[in-house]
Amino acid sequence: MSGRAGKKTYEGKSITVTFEAGRCLHAAECVRGLPEVFDPGERPWIRPDGAEAERLAEVIRRCPSGALQYALEGYVCRPRSRPKSGEREVRTAPPDRASRTPALSRGHSSPLGPRRPDSFG
Repeated sequence: MSGRAGKKTYEGKSITVTFEAGRCLHAAECVRGLPEVFDPGERPWIRPDGAEAERLAEVIRRCPSGALQYALEGYVCRPRSRPKSGEREVRTAPPDRASRTPALSRGHSSPLGPRRPDSFG
């Protein structure tokens, strides 16, 4: 384990986990997902070799803040970043789904089709 500027690194045999305390929202997704790896009552509180690397990576990807990250087999994998204060997260549909989703544009159309001026009485 090594620390720098609030980010700590926990090295395992096949996966390395980093934790940035300042970003953590304390949602406890990690503790509920793999209590045998993430135990706040122990030191070190993250034990990467406590579970299969793939399962650990899956739980880390559920971290809502991005405070947890991992490196697996030479690749650094980061969860999507959360929006900054005052920004709203915008999610887009995958291309195959987007083509089946009706487009909505403020005040010009609805899921039932385009608005007609004469339909508002």
